[in-house]
Amino acid sequence: MSGLPGGGTSSERLSRLLALVPYLQRHQGVPLDEAARTFGVSERQLVDDLDLVFVSGLPGYTPADLIEVDYEGGTITIDNADTIARPLRLDVGEASALLVALRTLADVPGLADRDALNRAIAKLERAASDLDVRAGRVGVEVEAEDRVVPSVRRAVTGGRRLHLRYYVPGRDEVTERDVDPIRLLVVDGRSYLEAWCRRVDDVRLFRLDRVVDLHETGDPAEVPERVQLRDADEGLFRPSHTDLLVTFELGQGAHWVADYYPCESVTENGGVVRATLRTSDTSWVRRLALRLGGKAQVVDPPELVEQIRADARAALAAYEKVPAP
Repeated sequence: MSGLPGGGTSSERLSRLLALVPYLQRHQGVPLDEAARTFGVSERQLVDDLDLVFVSGLPGYTPADLIEVDYEGGTITIDNADTIARPLRLDVGEASALLVALRTLADVPGLADRDALNRAIAKLERAASDLDVRAGRVGVEVEAEDRVVPSVRRAVTGGRRLHLRYYVPGRDEVTERDVDPIRLLVVDGRSYLEAWCRRVDDVRLFRLDRVVDLHETGDPAEVPERVQLRDADEGLFRPSHTDLLVTFELGQGAHWVADYYPCESVTENGGVVRATLRTSDTSWVRRLALRLGGKAQVVDPPELVEQIRADARAALAAYEKVPAP
């Protein structure tokens, strides 16, 4: 954070400004030097702060929307600042959402400072009591994951191998595999197990509400040292360099595909967007190609192009068998 001459960092100045307005509301006519001593800054810095407050206000920024400050004669008066002068408060939705997020975070294993998090939760619950958002009324439920998460957490902390029966929606089948747990992730309200999958000898991410069954095998987990954990801030789902490279040509009305899916390259020529992406499962690509119809087509690899043509022919044949009304 960059420093400000005589006024600390920009975040410190913002905190001071947010406190300054309510203070001046309660102390109309306070001497300039007294206010400067109260906030621990020089009179010159306080004047700079007051000049900034003078051009602040509600959206619209007409003279009627801006805060009025007068410090001529060595005393400070302020007007038209009722909105910002009110204490900052969370509404019910904001307080509930924050409590849910904190409680979800508290369930993540390996948290460095869980005591600090618990203190923050308790403090927020006390502060939110006026909003009728109480500890017993705010909980975290992660659908059917509840029966799976405790077992996965024990395997992660204990370093024990798991056997999973895992539903793969893209193929509409249940697969079986042994995995060596690495860590438990909670993203957007869903729990995921990041693990070394011994079936494919690679790191895989398993959504826990898709785990049909699991049990410990009795063997210790053996995660290769070369494994690199994904950065959840960059997105959970990133294709592997060994996945199949698929090329789309997207016409008008299908350009959104290049924005919605993680693409390796995107070029445009004459209104047609050419996008390439990688995938380990082409079933969703085939469905997407059929859904897009004439707005787009897959042009590479050739074997996938032929599969999509076969899918289209089968779909048309099925329509021909439907009797006319």
